[in-house]
Amino acid sequence: MTLEESIRTRALELGFDGCRFTTAAPPQSAPRFQDWLRRGRAGSMTWMGRSAERRLDPQKVLPGAKSLVVVSAAYRAPAKGPWERGETSLVSHPVGYIAAYARYDDYHEILKPGLRELVRLINALGGPGAHSLAYTDTGPILERDFAQRAGLGFIGKHTNLISRRAGNWTLLGEVLTTVALQPDAPEHNRCGRCVRCMQVCPTQAIVAPFELDAQRCISYLTIEFKGAIPEPLRPALGTRVFGCDDCLAVCPWNRFAREGAILRRCFRGNLENASLLPLLGLDDEGFRRLFSGTPVERTGRVRLLRNVCVALGNAGDLAAVPALRKASRETDPLIAEHAAWALRRLGA
Repeated sequence: MTLEESIRTRALELGFDGCRFTTAAPPQSAPRFQDWLRRGRAGSMTWMGRSAERRLDPQKVLPGAKSLVVVSAAYRAPAKGPWERGETSLVSHPVGYIAAYARYDDYHEILKPGLRELVRLINALGGPGAHSLAYTDTGPILERDFAQRAGLGFIGKHTNLISRRAGNWTLLGEVLTTVALQPDAPEHNRCGRCVRCMQVCPTQAIVAPFELDAQRCISYLTIEFKGAIPEPLRPALGTRVFGCDDCLAVCPWNRFAREGAILRRCFRGNLENASLLPLLGLDDEGFRRLFSGTPVERTGRVRLLRNVCVALGNAGDLAAVPALRKASRETDPLIAEHAAWALRRLGA
């Protein structure tokens, strides 16, 4: 077998759903990314600006890099979500919506062993002096750009990667290496005239095709953002307490989606329908017990309860008033302020 065939075969044996190759040349989207940063679209994610120079040149991450091996792992599409049940039924379904990828063990830990194995294999095949680094959403690499150039999928108008085999429900990992590998053909954009993802976004965060304003994005607001959620945007959150799948879920390419093997064994079914009131009652120990080892753990109890307060205010269930009154007396001001807002929204 060729080097490429050996690596791809091993990647599939390890449970990855796709494995393709591209060069370590700078991503073509560099000007767009720099403009995105200049416009302040990254919000409080200042680390993206600090690492911008490395993100735009793989040589600054790994001197002598020649290739990237990009792998994918498909996860389960959500059975239902706010985009299809609508605000009118939130009272009868007072559950907190958790993004589909976060209903698993932490994907960083799931993909890491396989990526390390690929590093060992690539270094061995490359011979003396070969050096490789593995990342999964952890390093200064514009991974979706390289995934498109490697042919794993194309970046849609919502700025996420779309796979013709797995739809929108795909996680990525990459190995940056000094070993020269034959690049695969890139994928081309296949959105056509479709703008469903732009139309469905509750906060109009997709301000133009292929341009996301993170400061309006519900995933950013409920996961990355550490402050008080802007009041004008709170009603649009509905009952989403960690992330948002709306723009992903409406994509027509999802008709080909299927869950891959590497993630299937790590699914946390108890996170599909997490009742809001029990979530609001979580103390530190209860939070760790429920979310330990999942992506939600990184956000922490305080920010999750901030989101839960907003969700309860939007759900319209007056049974939440006693719990919200208790939360409004929390010592943490972030929880207390959002609980007070929820009470006002409920007319209490």
